[in-house]
Amino acid sequence: MKLDARRIDAFLRDPGSARAVLLYGDDVGLIRERGGRLVHAIVGATDDPFRVSELERETAGRMAVELASPPLTGGRRAVRVRDIGDAALAAVQAALEVGGPGFLILEAPGLASRSKLRALIERDANAAAIGCYPAEGAALGEVIRGTLQARGVAADTDAVRWLETRLGGDMAVTRGEVEKLALYAGAGGRVDMEAAQTCVGDLAGLSLEDALFAATAGDVATADRSLEIALGEGAAAVAVLRAALGHLQRLHRARLAMVGGMSGAEAAKAARPPVFFRREPAFQKALAAWSAAALEAAGARLSDAERACKRTGAPAETICRSAVLGLAQRSALALRRG
Repeated sequence: MKLDARRIDAFLRDPGSARAVLLYGDDVGLIRERGGRLVHAIVGATDDPFRVSELERETAGRMAVELASPPLTGGRRAVRVRDIGDAALAAVQAALEVGGPGFLILEAPGLASRSKLRALIERDANAAAIGCYPAEGAALGEVIRGTLQARGVAADTDAVRWLETRLGGDMAVTRGEVEKLALYAGAGGRVDMEAAQTCVGDLAGLSLEDALFAATAGDVATADRSLEIALGEGAAAVAVLRAALGHLQRLHRARLAMVGGMSGAEAAKAARPPVFFRREPAFQKALAAWSAAALEAAGARLSDAERACKRTGAPAETICRSAVLGLAQRSALALRRG
């Protein structure tokens, strides 16, 4: 079944008798966050090795076996599969036919709207499909205020509106930035414009977002310098790669809008989440450098880099730098070729 937006929070708290959920959309951070909430709802602890099984796209064929295996400690098992797509359709069908109390969580960033996997889940009365898209406008404002209020921090309206122009592309990044702001203000404090710009405004104009916009616009030097500062300030390599994937997905949607007849400037203006006006030139330059197919291929490389960070034992920051600077170099080459 396709879950109505008004029922999502209740489902995440208690999925009831449902056997499976598909989390799809463009907000990778929100997909991961909701996947984590469901694991907690089913198991109570996201790191219980006896009741939580985490699979990747390459090992998705084990879903049915994992669902059928009763946990040694009793209770319900959560089987969480990352970065799944239509290639795993047969494996998902087999898993849905398995009996037992196991709960299947399928995470599918960037899944096509006409996906066979999505259609399968929406037809199943014991499964739910939940879209995960970047928050914007009033919805994003509620996330910002709610995160601050949960930590006992108030915020001025103009500060929240300014934050709405800077955040929203990835829920994990958004929450991380707002939590940093809450820590700066302190419990019982208040976030005004000065505090917002100090914490989220990125001193000297260098930030993770700067690195990503510079990379896709072919500015290798700025991408390198900005990424170095972001990592030095504590940005995790995997979080950088996920933010980069979200940035490419926004570019991809805008590039498809151009295929539909929009100019680069019109596509940049219509982008969701909105592009901060000072970054529109870099966004338009990126649209000129990248085709839709090239953006899809680049997104696949980023997903591979994220998996490599978790598996190969190689330094995660090295993999991250190589992936982001690779984007910058390919952009620069494409722009030189015209």
